Amino acid sequence: MSHFIKHNHTPFPDTLLREAEGLESLRAGLRQAGVREIRLPEIYAADHDRLTLTRIDAAPASEATLVMLGEGLAGLHAIPQDQYGGSNDNYIGLSPQPNTLSSSWGDFFVEHRLGYQVGRIKNSALRGEFQKTLDACGDRLAQWLDRHCEHPSLLHGDLWSGNVLFDRHQPWLIDPAVYRGDREADLAMTEMFGGFGQAFYDAYDRRNSRTEVYPLKRSVYNLYHYLNHYNLFGGGYLGGCEQGIGAIEALVGRP
Repeated sequence: MSHFIKHNHTPFPDTLLREAEGLESLRAGLRQAGVREIRLPEIYAADHDRLTLTRIDAAPASEATLVMLGEGLAGLHAIPQDQYGGSNDNYIGLSPQPNTLSSSWGDFFVEHRLGYQVGRIKNSALRGEFQKTLDACGDRLAQWLDRHCEHPSLLHGDLWSGNVLFDRHQPWLIDPAVYRGDREADLAMTEMFGGFGQAFYDAYDRRNSRTEVYPLKRSVYNLYHYLNHYNLFGGGYLGGCEQGIGAIEALVGRP
């Protein structure tokens, strides 16, 4: 099988090393879960400048490979992990992603996902407005998320359609931003840019059904990604940020 060489064009010297670490974490997690439906590229070499991986001969997704992705991801998510977060900081796209180990999913998500990205907003007025909502709602949001999270799951962390490839036989996961969290955070991001098709979601639900509050969680979890995209690419993502902030404000009064 031929190789694909990825070069580090970011300002962060360890980004490819953290990517390689994430791929190996997912490989171990899939092995632990007995998942054979999903593949990961082999790592042939990794340093600060280059990451040498398996070259994937990509093909359009079929219903069969979408089912494999759904079943395999559900199997990965079903294995309880010890804690939320991660031992090492890593990256999501072109942004740092801070990690720490935590016994509270809600606290981790509010502080190290939403709070971190809000703190990166350059517009001081907008940053202050969003921070005011987190200050007022963050504790209740964290408690709500804790009540509605089953256990820590190993997450891909950046699971949009561009980070899943398909060959003629199986799906492949690439470019992870791995940490441990609520499994539905991975699922929420799959819907942010169009989704994977109903066959994927049906297969996932047959093996590990989404919770009744998933539609509410989806807006909260995708706020992290909208904030990240806003900080990286600008105002085209502001509407998604505002929608997510509004979802939090509406949610915290719920049981």
